[in-house]
Amino acid sequence: MKIPNTFGMDVKARLFIEYYSLDELRQVLREHKGEPMLHIGQGSNLLFTKDYDGVILHSGMARARFIDDETVEAQNGLRLDDLIAQLTDMAYCGMEKLSLIPGEVGASAVQNVGAYGVEAKDVIERVYTIDIETLEERIFTNEECRFGYRDSIFKHELKGKYIVTSVVYKVKPGEASATREEIIQTRMAKLPTVGEVGSAGSFFMNPFVSEEKANELLKIYPDMPNFPSPSGVKIPAAWLIEQCGWKGKTLGGAQVWHKQPLVIVNANHATPDDIIALADAVSKSVKDKFNIDIHPEVNYI
Repeated sequence: MKIPNTFGMDVKARLFIEYYSLDELRQVLREHKGEPMLHIGQGSNLLFTKDYDGVILHSGMARARFIDDETVEAQNGLRLDDLIAQLTDMAYCGMEKLSLIPGEVGASAVQNVGAYGVEAKDVIERVYTIDIETLEERIFTNEECRFGYRDSIFKHELKGKYIVTSVVYKVKPGEASATREEIIQTRMAKLPTVGEVGSAGSFFMNPFVSEEKANELLKIYPDMPNFPSPSGVKIPAAWLIEQCGWKGKTLGGAQVWHKQPLVIVNANHATPDDIIALADAVSKSVKDKFNIDIHPEVNYI
């Protein structure tokens, strides 16, 4: 079966299974134990480089429920933006700056998605998971998730060992519709619409450099945007890429998006090799010009 993915790559899996309950998930894991297996969400942060000779899992669980007035539990298969829309309509706030980020609830905890100064870690209270080996449930606190910039424990030490089944977010009563609408309009103005143009959203992560490195660059580029943080000084990758002249440029069927150079799109029947070649060329240019490494946020499969 063809694998759903927002890049629009024509790739297939040996087996694609969608489950609708935890019991069904456990049954699938029992029946296919030991086989190559990958759990995906909307396929918005993946670049499949070839057909997948294994089992692709996807959750059909897509409900949310309030635990109390300030916490809501959402199942892994619910689209993150649909959850935020529901909360906004009910006059709850706290997650509105994450509006229109592609992907599902489960991925928000794995990737620690973020935008406009807010990250998933800021609103996640705990994460429910299933151990792929033992089939037992394990609950991770926010601290146990070891969230970092577009990062979590599920991408490193526990990669491929747990499936996120639901996430509990902290919210609060409050009007958020104006902020949500502003975020949506801002994103729509500069980002390709998922489903219309093949992309994975932001392709590169923003790099962090030392204060010394940032000061050196500011002497040469006084208008360079920079954001000091405990992790170092964040330099927008979009700015670096644009300074290297890549905005709107193509390589094969792949293109650096003409409105936002942080995004690489499938402009003309791009192959996975086209996407990778363009990403590598962009990274090399940034390294050559600024001596800064930028890394893909997208996972190559």
